[in-house]
Amino acid sequence: ERYLAQIESGRGNPSVIVLRSVSEALDVPIIELLPRTHGRSEALNRIFDFLLRMPRSELPAIAEALEGRADRTADQARRIALVGLRGAGKSTLGQRLAADLGCPFIELNSLVEQEYGASIPDLVEIAGLATFRRYERTCLERVIEQYDTAVIAAAGGIVSNPDSYALLLQRTHTVWIKAQPDEHMRRVMAQGDFRPMARNREAMSDLVAILDARRMDYAQAEAELDTSGDTIDQSSAKLARLAARYVNGARS
Repeated sequence: ERYLAQIESGRGNPSVIVLRSVSEALDVPIIELLPRTHGRSEALNRIFDFLLRMPRSELPAIAEALEGRADRTADQARRIALVGLRGAGKSTLGQRLAADLGCPFIELNSLVEQEYGASIPDLVEIAGLATFRRYERTCLERVIEQYDTAVIAAAGGIVSNPDSYALLLQRTHTVWIKAQPDEHMRRVMAQGDFRPMARNREAMSDLVAILDARRMDYAQAEAELDTSGDTIDQSSAKLARLAARYVNGARS
């Protein structure tokens, strides 16, 4: 009893075995008997506090969730994929981000064209959409296999292929680059492509319908960046801040 009194008063120097016996006697985790580490981050302290409040029966499930999160982060490495409709800014922002990170910028559509030997419109017209999706999946798998660090711009319709999109979400840090419909249309036409307006007077309505149809799929991305109303420099800075959390986390 005198020894326990010394421990309680802070004058005792218990061994780990004694400390464990005390924790079992008090029915509290041994970590709760240890002083807080001053160098520990606030986030880590919050995690420990949360775990201490949880019933022991819940701890295995929490451990599995944390391990799964860690495995997923390692699997994603430092690959950042940009998804969204054409005109959102994926190519422009992706090239800038890749230059900042010092890593390759890869457009899946360009790889598909190189692999097939023709433009995407010709590929789809000659071989069909299913063939394009198959080439897209093959090229995505190759990029993931070859690069731990890369910025990848995916075609807007990749979400219509559940398997390819699931692979993208699992193996990259995915960011949805989006904008208001009128900005999508304006940017596409600024690139010199007048087909949306020339071929379909209801192009804006169709664009809104596509956005609505794909919104839930795009929303599965880890992060979103709305480029509406921003300059390229402003959007680029926002994307760099988003990417920093994934890149820095993968380094540690």
